[in-house]
Amino acid sequence: MNGEPLIRWDWIGSHLGAIGDRVGQHLQLAAIAIVVGFVISFALATISIRERRLYPVVAVSATVAYTIPSFAMFAALVAITGLTTVTAEVPLVLYTFVLLVPNIVAGFDSVSPDVLDAADGMGFSRAQRWRRVELPLAVPLIVAGLRLATVSTIGLVTVSAVIGNSFGGLGYYILDGYNRQFSTEILVGGLLSIALAVAADLGFVLIQRFLTPWARARAAVR
Repeated sequence: MNGEPLIRWDWIGSHLGAIGDRVGQHLQLAAIAIVVGFVISFALATISIRERRLYPVVAVSATVAYTIPSFAMFAALVAITGLTTVTAEVPLVLYTFVLLVPNIVAGFDSVSPDVLDAADGMGFSRAQRWRRVELPLAVPLIVAGLRLATVSTIGLVTVSAVIGNSFGGLGYYILDGYNRQFSTEILVGGLLSIALAVAADLGFVLIQRFLTPWARARAAVR
């Protein structure tokens, strides 16, 4: 901007190390949020499946958390937890619940009662049935939730740049570029964030194919 070219390749060339560090930070913040969010969401979904009356409460709570503007939540947490990784991670983790919990519950609900009866008839214990029948058949919807949550989280990591230069990953370049009216930084931050989201989504597609070989076999027969 200000008469400069849209992209200054010399700036990119001289900042490759710093850009790489920001990419690493972006991935780290997103990965922590997804892993922690998935563990908590899986636990909440399991409780909801066993105690159905609790599911509406869990679902509404997750939805309410998701409706809170990310900027407001990051800013509010600074006063409580300071400029720390916790401040960056808490909103990211909370935002995963609304995408993960319903998909995990739906995944297990998609298993046919006839299949469960057949597993019981084969003498499977409850734990064996869950591990060998229910969980594998629930994988497609669980992975679908993980894909959505991961892409969303990678995007939201950029917003955490508002709490300080030490956070936000590639969002730092978007914010700094906007403040300086420097389009190169904005494009670096934005395009690399999109690239990370696309790569992560494709990665989960491959993971799903690996975990559900029967689905590939069924497609081949067709």
